[in-house]
Amino acid sequence: MVGVISSFSAMAIAGRSARTELDTFEVMLYRSLIGVVIVLLVAASTRQTSQIRPNRLGLHFLRNLSHFIGQNLWFFALPLIPLAKLIALEFSTPVWVLFLAALFLGEVLTRQRILVAVIGFVGVLVVANPEVGSLDAGTIAAALAALGFAGSAVMTKRLTRTEPILSIMFWLTVFQAGMGALMVLYDGQITLPSPALWGPVALVGLTGLSAHFCLTKALSLAPSVVVMPMDFLRLPTMTILGVLLYQESLEVSVVIGAALILGANAINLRKS
Repeated sequence: MVGVISSFSAMAIAGRSARTELDTFEVMLYRSLIGVVIVLLVAASTRQTSQIRPNRLGLHFLRNLSHFIGQNLWFFALPLIPLAKLIALEFSTPVWVLFLAALFLGEVLTRQRILVAVIGFVGVLVVANPEVGSLDAGTIAAALAALGFAGSAVMTKRLTRTEPILSIMFWLTVFQAGMGALMVLYDGQITLPSPALWGPVALVGLTGLSAHFCLTKALSLAPSVVVMPMDFLRLPTMTILGVLLYQESLEVSVVIGAALILGANAINLRKS
């Protein structure tokens, strides 16, 4: 999970640079193509190509569709709202995981976990500050992205029961490259990054893959309701980066809402 936090934080910085020229579908396409190359190189160099197998492709597809939708919404929101607000809203993911894990993984949904979910959801409302006319597109996209990430996490946990991590990573990059290509073709336009932008684009591809490798490994070692709340350290990390790199101010509602979300996650983690 330390690898997850480091990778996602670096991806946010690189992704914000990439979004100055590219739309979200183009970022996802380039990121996934870079990921395909890296996975194949790793598989070939370690002689583990046999671990890449066409099993459970339906679940792979649904897992990657959920993540593709969530990740596009996340990249869309990235340049529109402060990093602290984006990550605080993303931290509602464990709230959704609690319910989805109970439905699809058979994990127990206790009264305490329901209370944790309620507290976390109240925190999301405080961060979003849903007054009349105050819900902007970036806030809505960030909130919905969390639901997409939760679905992806639950299906990843299910895949780790039977599938090698290398195979999960391979189908992750292949399916999302295909989805990105379809959306770019539907849009009818594709922009090649400028020479100065290839560095951030490559970093998005590398850190996106390393984050998912680390997350998949973590989910194979512990229950999803334990793993996902550990991501809370990303909030202070991204808050500091937002202040230092982008001179972003920190709203009181974000601080209060984030405290509620993190408190709920901490209770859930301690009791799990």
